[in-house]
Order: sequence, then structure tokens, then C-alpha cells
Amino acid sequence: MIHNEPVIRRGEMIRCALCGDAPCDAACGRINPSSLLRSIWFRNEQGAVSRLPDANPCATCDAPCERACVRPGEVPVKSLVGRLYSQVKPMAETEVPADEARLKCDLCGIPLENPFLLSSSVVASTYDMCARAFEAGWAGACFKTICSMDIHEASPRFSALIGDGGGIIGFKNIEQLSDHSVAENMEIFRRLKAKYPGKFILASIMGQDEAEWGELARRCEENGADAVELNFSCPNMAEGGLGSDIGQVPELVERFTAAAKRACRIPVLAKLTPNVADMSPAAEAARRGGADGIAAINTIKSAVGLNIHTYVSSPAVRGRSAVGGYSGNAVKPIALRFIAELGRNPKLRGLHLSAMGGVETWQDALEFILLGGGSIQVTTAVMQYGYRIIDDLKEGLNLYLAEKGFASVKEAVGLGLDALDASTDALERDSVLFPHFDREACVGCGRCAISCADGGHQAIRLDDRRRPVLDGKKCVGCHLCLLVCPQRAITSAKRRVSRG
Repeated sequence: MIHNEPVIRRGEMIRCALCGDAPCDAACGRINPSSLLRSIWFRNEQGAVSRLPDANPCATCDAPCERACVRPGEVPVKSLVGRLYSQVKPMAETEVPADEARLKCDLCGIPLENPFLLSSSVVASTYDMCARAFEAGWAGACFKTICSMDIHEASPRFSALIGDGGGIIGFKNIEQLSDHSVAENMEIFRRLKAKYPGKFILASIMGQDEAEWGELARRCEENGADAVELNFSCPNMAEGGLGSDIGQVPELVERFTAAAKRACRIPVLAKLTPNVADMSPAAEAARRGGADGIAAINTIKSAVGLNIHTYVSSPAVRGRSAVGGYSGNAVKPIALRFIAELGRNPKLRGLHLSAMGGVETWQDALEFILLGGGSIQVTTAVMQYGYRIIDDLKEGLNLYLAEKGFASVKEAVGLGLDALDASTDALERDSVLFPHFDREACVGCGRCAISCADGGHQAIRLDDRRRPVLDGKKCVGCHLCLLVCPQRAITSAKRRVSRG
């Protein structure tokens, strides 16, 4: 089975709440349905199959799990498990590896048990949170940004763009930095390193001048941090000249990177802002300052949820709001573009790229790896689903690597860079790849014809059975129809046709 398009789509289990301590597990008693459903949601169907018994226990079951569900009768658990047996299992040619050796990698030469780290945010802001994440299987954490400033957060400080199914598409925050003192955070580092010596502690810091950047870097090293990440990218700083204000000025990036490097011997990464046209100038400046790696992207400046009655965007704090940082799966295409830019830049060759921006599934993570990411950081998906997502991140990626014959995840780093051009000028334009219609799967909704007529090239009509018919003389192969089909009944043809 090739890890690509899932057999079971998220829409088929959209009513599943992905519960913690799920009632369906207690009601079943033979398998853990919640684990299987979660793997389906996170694109790890083959991993789910590996945990199934040989015979389908649901075949002769009256589905008490569905009745015990917090949304009784709304999640077709029995049917979904049955499809794992009937549709996924027969195609599962590769067994899930018995160990996770393929996931081992490094960050600037320091070993990582897998490429997955928590990124600097609320998800990595206390000893207890980091400890629970480490126990769950995360390789390390980039601790929430340490500073000497007096931090007082607004309330509320989160907002989101919600999809039709109720899930978060994009996430906005107006949160700032760690509200613990430097001394308190150093104590946390010492405790974490004593209890979890094999886990990676990446210390995010923000100084107000060269001396403070250096002092914070030095103290983090002395108290157990494995590396330092310089926050040149937070979009939510109340004071000017900090965070993303620095990341937009290469001279400041170079100066403060050099200050941190002078003060410590551990690796230093510069975390850069996406609120620029190109990230390379700042990245090259970080290298001139001595950076060992780049972390990207941080959140994108945004405004979300303008209330059409109060005229205030969300989150509203006593009748006012502010531009904040946008994250989540919605920003992944933008993050991938920046990682590819850095990965292609010959002046940055040899620097470690710690990539982030919308990672939810192992496939999301793999896309960043293929474009040059040597490690992967995650926040928003953890905020939405919890530390438990590491199970499917690791299992899905491990299985993919085994299926492809890779001995190490490091072999996949950058493999997608050569096929991605910085502009469309280099693309071939002398042929057309027509759409192919699956008439059995088609339900005759006509969405393809509407979109082609009003947003395309008027190349599709419906026959008397409400099935699409293509006019090859008009079709330009844009594939809009493929994208809008709610049944996924349109695919690409097997061969290109030369433009006559």
C-alpha cells in the first residue's frame, strides 16, 4: 500500500469528537475504537490496521460503542472498523516496523530520538507539560520564550477560523512570552534535564539589547539547554523593536545572533518571521552572525472574526482587539514556501532547518522534511488534539520510511527541492492533462459543470443521466473540476495530450 490518499476520508467520521478517555473504548472491551478513529483522522490508516486482531470483532457485534458515544449513533464506528478490514488491510503490504530506529536524527549534531519537537508556545511552558510530552514520546521541546520583561497576558487571547465540520482551520493568538521569571525557567530546565537526559531542550529567548541576548543564552546553557532559539519573529510584542520587528531587519538579526553566539557554546538557531517578502536576507544575516540553524515559520500577522455588529475582531478584549499571529493547518502552504526558499539557498547550505507551520499529520511533517526540514516543531495541533498526536506522527512516518526503503529519516531531507521551482516560468506548457470521470462514483450533483462554466473554460456539460461529459477542444486541463467534486469522482487522466 502506498502512503498517499487515504481510503477513509475525514468527512466520514466528522462527528467523532476524538474524546479523551473515550466511552467507546469502555463499551467495546475488545479493541480500542478511539485509537483506530484517531489514526484514521491523522492519516495513519495503515498503522490502525496493524493494531487490529486477525478477525474483525465488529462483524458479529451490535455496536455498543456507537450507543456509548458522546454523540450517540452519530459516529459509524462499526462501519469504519469494517472498512479498515475490507479496504485498507488487503493493501497493507508493509508491516509497521518493530522499532523506531529509522526516526533517529539530530539537531546540529545533537541526537534526537525522532524529528518531532514541541514549538515555543503555551504547549511547552511548564515542567509538568514538558514532562508529560516527553513521556508521550516527543523527542524534545522548544520552551516558551524566556525574557526578563514583565509579561501580563490579555484575556481572552485565542480565536480561530472554524470549518464546516466544527474543526479549527486557522488559529489566531495574541499571546506573548513566558510569564515565569528567568530564574523559575532555569529551575525547570535543570529538573527536566535531570529527569529526561535524553530529551532535547531548545531554549527560546528574547533579549532587549545585545547584553541581554548574550546573558540569556549563557544562562540557558549553564542550566541544561541543548541549544538556543532566538525569537526574532513573535508578532505580538507590546513594545516596538522586539520580536518580528527584529526579524524584518537583517542587520539586527546578525547583531543579536552574534551576541548570543559569543555568550554560549551550544548551537544557536534564529527563528525568523514570515511577515516578509523573502526570508533569505534575514537567514543569511543569521548565518553571518554565526547561527547554526534556522527555525521557521512563526505565526503570520492576521485579523480574524470581525463582528459585524460590534465592529471588533476576535479575540475581543473589553471592546478592542489587535493584529495577532495566525497558525494552524491553514498556514502550511505558506510555511512550506519559506522552508523551500531556505532549503534551496546555497548560502545556507549546512545550516539545520527546524521547520514548522500547520503540522497535524505525519504527511504534513513529511512535506516539510522533503523540502529541507531536519526537525519538525508543532504547537497548534497539540493545542487542539493534545500530546497524544505523537503516536500517529511517529507511526505513520516510520511506516512510510520502511515502505520506501529508507534506513533513516535523514535520507528524505530535501528530496522535494529539485522539483519545486521558485516561479512558474520553468514549467512545461505544451500539453494538457485532462480530467478523468468515474461515472460509478459520480452522483450527478453538477458541481463540476457549474465551476467549469463560471470559473473555468466551459468544457463540461451534463448528459441526460446527469453525468459529466468533457469537451476536449475547450478543456485546458486546469483541474478545477477535480478539486470541487464532493465525491472525489474526478481524477487525472493517465497521459498528457499535446496541444495541437
